[in-house]
Amino acid sequence: MTHSDILIIGGGIAGMSAAYFLTKTGKSVTVLEREDQPGYHSTGRSAALYSETYGPKIIRKMSTASRDFFLNPPAGFTENPILTPRGIIMYAGPGEEAELDALISEGRANGANFTELTPDALKEIVPILNTDLIAKGAHEPDAMDIDVHALHWGFIRQFKAVGGNLVIKADVSAIAKAGDNWQITLANGDVHSGAILVNAAGAWADDIATKAGVKPLGIVPKRRTAVMVDAPDGMDIHGLPMVAALDESLYFKEDAGRLLVSPADKTPTEPHDVQPEELDIAIAIDRLMTATSVVVRRPGESWAGLRSFFADGDPVSSFDPQDDSFYWLAGQGGYGIQTAPAMGEYAASLICGNGIPAHMEKLGVSEDALSASRPTLASGK
Repeated sequence: MTHSDILIIGGGIAGMSAAYFLTKTGKSVTVLEREDQPGYHSTGRSAALYSETYGPKIIRKMSTASRDFFLNPPAGFTENPILTPRGIIMYAGPGEEAELDALISEGRANGANFTELTPDALKEIVPILNTDLIAKGAHEPDAMDIDVHALHWGFIRQFKAVGGNLVIKADVSAIAKAGDNWQITLANGDVHSGAILVNAAGAWADDIATKAGVKPLGIVPKRRTAVMVDAPDGMDIHGLPMVAALDESLYFKEDAGRLLVSPADKTPTEPHDVQPEELDIAIAIDRLMTATSVVVRRPGESWAGLRSFFADGDPVSSFDPQDDSFYWLAGQGGYGIQTAPAMGEYAASLICGNGIPAHMEKLGVSEDALSASRPTLASGK
């Protein structure tokens, strides 16, 4: 049997960021990852963008709280910058202007650099846009692409460098309490014990809770699809910002000279090795051809990943209301990459009994917003 102060189930970005910050406090930590490579189902399939104005309110606050880490990572964390310039344009259709204005106001209050754009100004930046369907837009030039691999493996390397234990192919078969410790038995017979169990299992978080005898919180895995298409003939799209509909029905961005397109689908599914559906690919292409002048003759490669949600769309990072040795870290809903530094630091601080980090408190982050017992968790907002 291997004993650690803290056991974490799930080696994706949520689990590894928390593990990194926990080891910095001197805790011994073991991360159990079922697959043969960490981040296989969600982290490794993310087209991640760092924007302080993208996502639900608590996500935007945690994204702002992650800014300093992204711009100034610890020495030796990664060889290349985690963030590279991209920019994002969000556009609103008729009737959505007030919602976009509110987003701009909040972003500016948090220090984001926003420029409001008329349809004509949008067209100058993104010539392929069909501005007949657009009321107004906003440009956040400081939004950045995130090197997901560099971020994830930076956490992994630093975690292991200070003695953290990452176990791959760790398929959990049983979880039980033995006195004050959790005991996790793997399919191969190995047993790991620890005083605190962190559930960072993503789409499988409720399954892990059930095995541990903890009441599930109602997490719902949802499929997100992406497809590559060719750029219009003769058009150089290098440097094109990411473009997203305010209602999250479509986004696209340049990727190696082609367009990465997603219908931003959120199709409920069972947790599994998800694959793209032809219908979702067709919807993505139809929405792209409606929103732009791009004509897609033949779609390129496509893929899908899992985004996991609670009913109100916000993540959970808190001890279970019935068991203060079981910590939930789940439901990031596809925003786990852009919030990883702050979410990992927050979880580590609460697990160690130190409360909310001061720089997050200043942003208005509260324990209630991330609580496993908040009223909206199961019912929605």
